[in-house]
Amino acid sequence: MSPLGARGAVDKPSDEGRDRLFSAALFVLALLLRLYVAIAWAREPVWDGHYYDFGARRIAEGFGYSDDVVVGGQRVWHPWCHYPVGYSGFLAIFYRLFGAGPMTAPVVNAVTGALVVVLVHRLARYATTKNRARAAGLLCALDPGLIVYAALVMTEPLAALGLVAAGWLVARDAKTKPMRGALLAGLTLGLATLVRPQSLLCAPALGLFTLGDGTLRTKLKKGLVTAGIALATAVLVVLPWTARNCRVMDGCAFVSTNAGWNLAIGASPRATGRFETLRASDGCKVVTGQVQQDQCWRDEGLRWITNDPIRWLSLVPKKLSHTFDHESFPMGYLGEANPAAWPEPRKATGRAVLTTVHVALLALAALGLVASPLGRLPLRARLTQIAALLAVLGVVLHGILSDAHPFWPLAVLIVLFGALPLPGAPARNAAVGYLVFAVATVALTHAIFFGEDRYHVVITPVLCLLAALALRPSGALAAPSRAAADVPPPS
Repeated sequence: MSPLGARGAVDKPSDEGRDRLFSAALFVLALLLRLYVAIAWAREPVWDGHYYDFGARRIAEGFGYSDDVVVGGQRVWHPWCHYPVGYSGFLAIFYRLFGAGPMTAPVVNAVTGALVVVLVHRLARYATTKNRARAAGLLCALDPGLIVYAALVMTEPLAALGLVAAGWLVARDAKTKPMRGALLAGLTLGLATLVRPQSLLCAPALGLFTLGDGTLRTKLKKGLVTAGIALATAVLVVLPWTARNCRVMDGCAFVSTNAGWNLAIGASPRATGRFETLRASDGCKVVTGQVQQDQCWRDEGLRWITNDPIRWLSLVPKKLSHTFDHESFPMGYLGEANPAAWPEPRKATGRAVLTTVHVALLALAALGLVASPLGRLPLRARLTQIAALLAVLGVVLHGILSDAHPFWPLAVLIVLFGALPLPGAPARNAAVGYLVFAVATVALTHAIFFGEDRYHVVITPVLCLLAALALRPSGALAAPSRAAADVPPPS
């Protein structure tokens, strides 16, 4: 396989200009929808949004990522790093420029969300045909969950921007300037890691874009070089923040001090698979700083897992269920921020709409790795693809009929279909592999720690792109236009 997939039909050079116009139109459409929500629905940040907003204000005011504590009747500067700094630092730029008014963060979120839509379309051009790439952009622009998120002061859209941008940068430069692509993608992924540390897990998949032709050894060498450069660059971007933590905190922390907390939340004897408040009585009664506290909870979490690994593993389905089965966090956030405007019936309607669209995207994304059974196929390939199609439909039907509504197996099917060499499957190029890898990192992360439905939002744009690939013909060429990827015409 070439770095961008098998060769296919070539679009006219003029299509590049049209695609740029389409990207611009997508940006305008996505921005208008998100600006309306940001201006009409946003209120005082709540839940984790309160801390992101507070941290941004402190940075914008020149106090760094910190708060003040009272010691002996005196206010003393107190550094933070419990939450990742990236989103607060990003908002602080705009707070400094435009003030920290109630509309600044939502408007910035609206622009961020619109940029995600554009990059989904640009990356999709390296994954599939022109029309399907445009469908991916439209799905992302019109997804109600992503639109509503503009009103929330939360990290997921910015993290998604880094995830999609890193893939696009490598795909764009894979044929002509792979070193530049790897460096720029690493820079982007490093910034995304400061927003969401798990973003760093996607670095190895960037090597898929530069595997190229040749022997297996040659392909692996090219891919490993790209992945290594991107990973090293991303780490170098983060290291100054790590050095700051080592200097001002009570110990060193790579990005933040909540990994140990999260492990303990997902492994404690009271664990339910989702967020639960940890208490001092659970194990960490005496600590002197954030780093020590996080390390204490990490050690407690590892002890609980070691003492009863079966129970910890048995929680994985529940964790994935809380992550993928529904989409309700935006409604809960809006209701908390403005209870009068969001009575329970309105929130319930919102949850139903967001969940329905989310589940449909999950199902279509799984079908993005399944071939249409209508084409000419050898019997074995046809039966395999029919079985895959029925597996997706079976999960959806079971989820609808079951009282628990378990749709999380669809996420698992995306990973399995993307990893297994299923006979008759549509072509899977580097862009598709990168997207599947991103889904796998989210599923793995929250299987280990704990699940909440907001955690899938970072890959909702990925699901939109995969959904646009649904039920291609067997062996369908996932090749982009010649203008997009410099793919030569077929001989």
